[in-house]
Amino acid sequence: MRLRELGISVGHGAPGPANAITDVPGVRVGHETIIRGDGKLEVGKGPVRTGVTVILPHEGNVWAEAVFAGCHRLNGNGELTGLEWIRESGMLASPIALTNTHSVGVVRDALIADEIATRGSDAVYWGLPVVGETFDGLLNDINGFHVGPAHVAAAMRSASTGPVLEGGVGGGTGMTCHGFKGGIGTSSRVLASEQGGYVVGVLVQANHGRRPRLLLNGVPVGEEIGPSVVPVPESPAQAMPAGSGSIIVIIATNAPLLPQQCSRLAQRAGLGIGRTGGMGEHTSGDMFLAFATGNRGISAADAGTDLPLTMDIKMLINTHINPFFEAVIDATEEAIWNALIAAETIVGRDGITAYGFPNERLRDIMAAYRRA
Repeated sequence: MRLRELGISVGHGAPGPANAITDVPGVRVGHETIIRGDGKLEVGKGPVRTGVTVILPHEGNVWAEAVFAGCHRLNGNGELTGLEWIRESGMLASPIALTNTHSVGVVRDALIADEIATRGSDAVYWGLPVVGETFDGLLNDINGFHVGPAHVAAAMRSASTGPVLEGGVGGGTGMTCHGFKGGIGTSSRVLASEQGGYVVGVLVQANHGRRPRLLLNGVPVGEEIGPSVVPVPESPAQAMPAGSGSIIVIIATNAPLLPQQCSRLAQRAGLGIGRTGGMGEHTSGDMFLAFATGNRGISAADAGTDLPLTMDIKMLINTHINPFFEAVIDATEEAIWNALIAAETIVGRDGITAYGFPNERLRDIMAAYRRA
């Protein structure tokens, strides 16, 4: 189930056909979910509640053909590898993968292996893949290192256009959000024809927030559904402070944006998070990346010296960028809610339970506030 299936929408813009980041032409998403074992935690054995999600920015060879990109940090207690080169060059030249905190290294290495397989092992080149993380140790045997290269390869093979699986799947398998089960969520907006008709898509890995702050269209949903109604997952052994966790936001558009414009879009994801009650807390890693496919044929930086000296590019005039900001804010808010609505109750390590969101109760709350 998704938010709009409950008769609730966010903002005023129209979503794309799948209401997903894959509405941006050429963008593909794949997941590999790992669920194994139950009961008491045995490091290295389980229970396992984790996975990996892969986003491919276009239908071509993503290692050889870059796209313009930019990034932003709301709070930096997290990791999204490759951002320094994106800040420096303004280009994304790799897939984007999302996983748990302690699996960033193996996922990054697996993406390099894919680059070698794609471009050939005898070529001289380097890669700086983009891999983001959020912490799933509340539910998962995070120190058991259960994500391996085969899982990354499977996520790559499964990547497709169209609807995207949401909730407790892929990198979002073991994540919680505002005291409920969280995970992967996505949404999109199609701009009006007079605004270019471009598509803006957002995908989140949501593992952040405190229950009392949770909002939807300004309605204090978290206050209405407190821990006495739906318990918050707690682990006495870890004593994690309320609000611990992170969120990764990936933004895609087919508009001809320059890198600095992409960075400006990435900044606006923080406003969407804020509208749901997120606040970029001290223990949170809130990292955002935006890329634009409106200029194609941009070679990766290591493509050699046989490239032309210059190339023609297009750019959106900045006076027309406000609709893109609005699209990012609305789609981020809706993507977080789609993650909450889709995620089902899951029992993790040591019997810790993250409960799925009570969807029908949300409909009643919004109706009571006359916001349905």
